[in-house]
Amino acid sequence: MDSNLRREIIMDNYQDPMNRGLIEDDSYLKVNTNSESCIDNLDYMMKIDNGKIIDIRFDGEACAISTSATSIMIRNLIGKSIEEAKILLNNYKNMINEKEYDEELLGELIVYDEIYKQPNRKNCALLPTVALDKMIGELEKNG
Repeated sequence: MDSNLRREIIMDNYQDPMNRGLIEDDSYLKVNTNSESCIDNLDYMMKIDNGKIIDIRFDGEACAISTSATSIMIRNLIGKSIEEAKILLNNYKNMINEKEYDEELLGELIVYDEIYKQPNRKNCALLPTVALDKMIGELEKNG
């Protein structure tokens, strides 16, 4: 991917992220995540209905990588089943960790395919997966 396009996608999603702002609704799963290597401290909310993700929201303080990765991840997950979400999350984590992944599944998340060149930023790019994995784990544990 062209580095200018990569930068534009990241900055657009940092400056105007999708679904930023929490709401008062007890039907959402909620979790907080933070990073030991950055300023990132984000609260996430996810609403599931009939096994599908119908909304994800977030808010807090975070760097450009965490904020943009969260925004792009939200766009890719809304409307997906839990199983589809798990597949997407696993492929994304594999990409970040330089393992085998299916590029076709990732959409704009592919902008982070070279984040391994900045090892200290990998945690920033993975922060949304930590939150989403926690919420999916809670959902599966509680049936």
